[in-house]
Amino acid sequence: MAGHHNQPGSIYIYIVLVTLFFLQLLGVEALDCFKCVSIEGDNPACEDPFHNNYTTDVLESPCLAGRKHRNGLFPATSCIKLSGKYGDTGESMIVRGCALDSGTLTIDTEIVRMSHCGGFYFDERYVSGCLQSCSDDACNGSFAIFNLTPYLLTLTLWIVIVH
Repeated sequence: MAGHHNQPGSIYIYIVLVTLFFLQLLGVEALDCFKCVSIEGDNPACEDPFHNNYTTDVLESPCLAGRKHRNGLFPATSCIKLSGKYGDTGESMIVRGCALDSGTLTIDTEIVRMSHCGGFYFDERYVSGCLQSCSDDACNGSFAIFNLTPYLLTLTLWIVIVH
């Protein structure tokens, strides 16, 4: 066995390289996302039920979004859908658009990494509703959307570490 021995750090280098490879795959192409706003049903093409075969005028291809601490617009990494009711009037609102993962290490500061429901402010008004995110082209037209990226990355790392 001369000349061949495992170095303790080699598995970690391999894990880092595989992780970087998958992160690169996830962020290379810009997504196409539906972009529209509807307040109390004033934009029927944006409302649920959403029929994406009738809404090509609200499909942005590629969808561009802002990034924290950066000027300009960049290719989106996720499509999003905000839906809820304004706290002061009870009016319904739906916003479909796109967002960019800014690369911070914590999931709680990146809205695109986790779908959730609760309270938030939109146009300086309190809304009770849900944020859903997904990472496939034009995926923000459906009801149940979510982002699988963190789960796929975790599964990949687990497979690499175990094998």
